[in-house]
Amino acid sequence: MPVAVKGRWRLGGGAPAVRRLLAAGAVPIGTTSVPRGPGYQTWGATDRGPTRNPWRGDRSPGGSSAGSAAAVGAGIVPLATGSDGAGSVRIPAAWCGIIGYRPTSGLVPSTDPTGLATPGVLVRDPALLRPWLDAVTTGPVHAGSGSGAGSDAGFATAAWSDDLGFAARELDPDVVAIARAAAADLLRAAGAAAVDVPLRLHDPAPAWTALRHPDAGPAAVRATHELRAANDRALRAFFVRADLLLTPTTPAGPHGHDGPGGRMNVALTWAFNLSGHPAVSVPAGFGPDGCPVGLQLVARHGADEALLDLVAAHVPVARAAPF
Repeated sequence: MPVAVKGRWRLGGGAPAVRRLLAAGAVPIGTTSVPRGPGYQTWGATDRGPTRNPWRGDRSPGGSSAGSAAAVGAGIVPLATGSDGAGSVRIPAAWCGIIGYRPTSGLVPSTDPTGLATPGVLVRDPALLRPWLDAVTTGPVHAGSGSGAGSDAGFATAAWSDDLGFAARELDPDVVAIARAAAADLLRAAGAAAVDVPLRLHDPAPAWTALRHPDAGPAAVRATHELRAANDRALRAFFVRADLLLTPTTPAGPHGHDGPGGRMNVALTWAFNLSGHPAVSVPAGFGPDGCPVGLQLVARHGADEALLDLVAAHVPVARAAPF
């Protein structure tokens, strides 16, 4: 199968997950564009110019797996590799109208010493997710336990959150409404019950930033541990009462090539880089501007196979952007 490789990784070298994918028989046709800079990036500016969203050329495809998402969204390849340290697979998947998956942290070998980034994958056909995971993991994938026998793919209950308790000021109401409608459709198709489980996380921004800066002082390190522990407790309590968390993937649609301005497009994704939960972005529809909107599904630690089975059963193949 032809694949594209996120440009940060050398073909045949670099990331262990890429080496394993190629060893399993994937045929790379090339590497994809990655925006400049070490931090999170939701625009596709490179030394060769902007990477364009396949649905609207004046908009960003998201990042940092910008070229991978654009290549899959345009139908150039069926699968492209990515890495997700703050949403860098899920955000471009949402904005390019495709499917993007970040596994449970530690499930796939990562070269990121902070533990925030994990290899991920971008596809149009959800049936390709499990084969990718099988190719890049060496040990068994332990399924998380759902609360209801007989529910589709182990998920009996799911709860919705617009803003995870801290991101309300970032939200575009059109994007939220489209994602929420898609969530309701998915639950009906899967036979899962919507439950009301409030979730209030702390904004992960200071902890994420401290982990990315090795010179952070003792006070910042201590605050990071406290924030992370508090969010972990909240998520453990949430997943006692619900099997699945549903949110918009991004708080707003894709911005232009000049960047996001003051909006934090990672607001709904990077909490799960800190917590390590598996998450998938699936297409939810299109906004008033004609750009795709994503729905994020977050599951318990280790529930990757059940999550991917749910997506494969109830998320259709995403259509490629028209040229």
